[in-house]
Amino acid sequence: MPAPTAIVVHGGAGTSRDNEDGCARAAGLALAALERGGDALDAAVAAVVSMEDDGRFNAGTGSVLCLDGQTIEMDASVMDTHGRLGCVACITQVQNPVLVARAVADSPHWLLAGDGATRFARNGGHPPYCQPTDKARAAHARLIAQLGDRPEFARLWNYQRALEESGERACDTVGAVVRGADGHFAVASSTGGSAPSLLGRVGDTPIIGSGFYAGSDGAVAATGIGENIVRHLLAYTVYQWIAAGTPIEQAVQRGIDLFDPAVAVGLIAVGKSGHAAVSNRPMPRAMIC
Repeated sequence: MPAPTAIVVHGGAGTSRDNEDGCARAAGLALAALERGGDALDAAVAAVVSMEDDGRFNAGTGSVLCLDGQTIEMDASVMDTHGRLGCVACITQVQNPVLVARAVADSPHWLLAGDGATRFARNGGHPPYCQPTDKARAAHARLIAQLGDRPEFARLWNYQRALEESGERACDTVGAVVRGADGHFAVASSTGGSAPSLLGRVGDTPIIGSGFYAGSDGAVAATGIGENIVRHLLAYTVYQWIAAGTPIEQAVQRGIDLFDPAVAVGLIAVGKSGHAAVSNRPMPRAMIC
């Protein structure tokens, strides 16, 4: 018999645990989706939409501003054991990138990027949305003041707006993994990107096997510095350990241990008989198991 329903949600490695109520709300909405007859993917998407709308997390409404102080580029992904897979990268001017990723999963493709992803969202009925939060504007102002310590960004600058006119490192993501009562698994993730970053930067969130993975033995979502996460194919690596029989908490901790402690990283996972959430930084999370 399948194990009972399990839901694990995270709000990003390096994000204040004071935001944990937002994760709890997201997990509750995921459970409500299941209770209405939705499947594991419906639940995972519902959780991520809630965190995209929260404003405190670096996703959706709360996404960080790019270096030009105007652009917001977002990534999102969904995957489940029914074969549905959809991602968007560098999408702009939408409120809920995860819903666009979910729509991509029903298209002939698995990944859409940049202007094409935004046009796809418009065709799907997602209206224009770009309302940076006060928190995002303040973080951008601090970042620009600190860029003197990062001369490579001035040298490689690729925005239309000049650096001189642009007026903490953000790397957090939101994610959810779900085991449905039928034993199927799903994962959904979303991020507002990393700061500082060049225009067009893509992290691990929309890269299958790096920021996310779901298979017949479980689902895994990662959070942290994407440039480091992709080098380990982290989500799939941890998934393989789970599939091979490693206890899920041990598999997740083993994934964290791949990284130098100076690199922020976190993982959540569900398996056939367990669940886990581990990070080397404060990471808001919620579980319903």
